[in-house]
Amino acid sequence: MADDKRDAPRPFDVKTVEYLLRLMSDHELSEIDLKEGDQRIRLRKGGDAPVVVAAPVAHAPQHHAAPAAPAAATAPAAPAKKLLEIKSEFPGTFYTRPGPGKPEYVKVGSRVTPDTTVCIVMAMKVQNEIKAGVAGTVAEVCLPDDSGVEYGTVLFRVDPG
Repeated sequence: MADDKRDAPRPFDVKTVEYLLRLMSDHELSEIDLKEGDQRIRLRKGGDAPVVVAAPVAHAPQHHAAPAAPAAATAPAAPAKKLLEIKSEFPGTFYTRPGPGKPEYVKVGSRVTPDTTVCIVMAMKVQNEIKAGVAGTVAEVCLPDDSGVEYGTVLFRVDPG
């Protein structure tokens, strides 16, 4: 009977992780943290791909050294340019264009002024236009169209140069 247990699907097998990733995408979740028995899985979106962590849950307090800060993969030759952030002023749904089939308000490379409308955040069926509030060139669109956002979510990064 030991073979039956070994062949049984584990709670965090590849299919389970893929299913959880689909749920995150379908429901615009930024993080899932689950535990079953002494197993734990945490999926968190950050950057382009979710981070997957699966580890046993500790049952007794343990003393550990403070974790070291992650090291950069490569040291930059020159200091990175300071980008300005355009953040959501409302919780709601982020839209990059005024309507289906219409052109985007801005994209990477677009010049903006403080009064430039950069997107819409739809909250309770009200379209709230978000103004840049800064001047420069759009360096990054941080979210895909039709993403859920909270107050303060970074929507765009702008190079003021």
